[in-house]
Amino acid sequence: MQTRTPTNRTGWSFALLLGLGTLVTAGEWPEWGGSPERNMVSPETHLPTEFVLPDRGAPPVPDESDGFVVWEVPLGTQSYGNPVVADGLVFVGTNNGHPRDSRYPGDRGVLMCLRASDGTMPWELVVPKISRTDLFNGDRAQIGICSSPVVEGNRLYVVSNRGEVLCLDTHGMYNGNNGPFLAEDQFLAAPLIHRLQAGKDGPLVEFQAGTPVTPDRKDADILWRFDMIAAVNTWPQDACSSSPLIVGNAVFVGTSNGICDSNRRHALYPNAPSLIALDKHTGQLLAVDREAIGGRTWHGQWSSSSAGVVNGQPLVFYGGGDGVCYAFAAEVGPQPSGRFAYLRKVWSYDCNPAELKLANGEPIRYKTPGDGPSEIIATPVFHDGHVYVAVGQDPTHGPGKGCLSCIDASGKGDITETGRCWSYLGIGRSISTVAVADGRVYAADYSGRLHCLSAATGAPLWVHDTKAHIWGSPLVADGKVYIGTDRGDLWVFAAADTEQVLGRVHLHHPIYSTPVAADGVLYIACHDRLYAVKAKGTGAHDQFAENDSSPYRATYTP
Repeated sequence: MQTRTPTNRTGWSFALLLGLGTLVTAGEWPEWGGSPERNMVSPETHLPTEFVLPDRGAPPVPDESDGFVVWEVPLGTQSYGNPVVADGLVFVGTNNGHPRDSRYPGDRGVLMCLRASDGTMPWELVVPKISRTDLFNGDRAQIGICSSPVVEGNRLYVVSNRGEVLCLDTHGMYNGNNGPFLAEDQFLAAPLIHRLQAGKDGPLVEFQAGTPVTPDRKDADILWRFDMIAAVNTWPQDACSSSPLIVGNAVFVGTSNGICDSNRRHALYPNAPSLIALDKHTGQLLAVDREAIGGRTWHGQWSSSSAGVVNGQPLVFYGGGDGVCYAFAAEVGPQPSGRFAYLRKVWSYDCNPAELKLANGEPIRYKTPGDGPSEIIATPVFHDGHVYVAVGQDPTHGPGKGCLSCIDASGKGDITETGRCWSYLGIGRSISTVAVADGRVYAADYSGRLHCLSAATGAPLWVHDTKAHIWGSPLVADGKVYIGTDRGDLWVFAAADTEQVLGRVHLHHPIYSTPVAADGVLYIACHDRLYAVKAKGTGAHDQFAENDSSPYRATYTP
């Protein structure tokens, strides 16, 4: 472990002045991580520690827990998206394993809009799959929409399963079909893309019109659409999972450009951008990176970007498929029609230390069981002038050695050595984003361990093994740390220097997402079900107990 004490070089007062965003406030969680910093910390209080799941179709029975289920809603059959909460609405991505509309049968990506009050669904976005392809693995079957949206005002931005950046009206079609995009009838048809073939300069796309579907009030209203596959020549490995980031008038999105052929080690389009910026009002392409990360990508690129202000300069941080964390200047101005700029790289940091890359002086091959370098799948977290991020691999590759880095974000150029505050090699491969609060870093690895470290030195304070795999990230709120496992257990720890398990709730379904807290409610998305949970004694519990039907108003029968 190498250490250097972090120092504070920034503040969100700059962020507010520069239009970067605001800290998450109680009552909402409008984007992945709550704010552009992506730090999984909520100011919510009076949250439950334990709760009992009511029997299906029966009123709840008295129990000794401090929480209760307000409502539950079936999702699809696979759900990897994380809920966001804004303006009294909850948005969550899933698949179409439990179709809610007979017009949309079969495998599709879905973004559900639910009322926070009772879980009823005003509208949903249903996206057809890429129906035929000669390329490898893109828009993989049953995965659905993995992107967590970001909500600003009455606009929502999300990445579809087909690699499109979509701007939606949060009111859906309730207030009419607003433009400039007005072709929802064709968008909802299947197939839209008939064939994708590898071309020298990018994918060759052939379109075939499907049978138009007339949208109604239950459908999403698309305001604009940007097709990353067709427009910037990318091809995703397995899924598009980037969560959009708003900085000023720009929306930053990762393209998920990855390997495209089972016999290839690197991306078919190595020079395609990995990070792009769009005009949030129009969807116009403003800027792309030119780091050719695809040529060094180990497998896929699934990280989302974060943002922070360092010495008065707003930066965007991106975790690459090559295991390198990049910082780009966030100022992106308007461009002439048909033109775009290049993102200016400020610094780069290789998050794979020598221990993960070399053995006896020889390179360790990627996908060596339990060993070797990894890409960055987690989102870099910006906090007090530093970036915290771990490396990891596709969960199908299994557990292995990892590294969690604390990076001084004030450097320039290659800061792999000069920007290292500390690196923690006690963690395994991780696809989880960290939470930093009260001088402590909470980080989970895929093998199932939750690590609590000193934010100043990286020294471990405690480590708890949940005995199950962890995909999601820890949430710190109300003096507690919440985290889920693929065995369906929601663990609750004290946010403290010493290990203390406060609660453990078994939800019967795998949890691949991150718990979210907003307006006194804890939201937990399992693989096929979303729970909204509150603490007893909040007033709503008395009403719940008196009216047996209230928690089931939102329950849909597939």
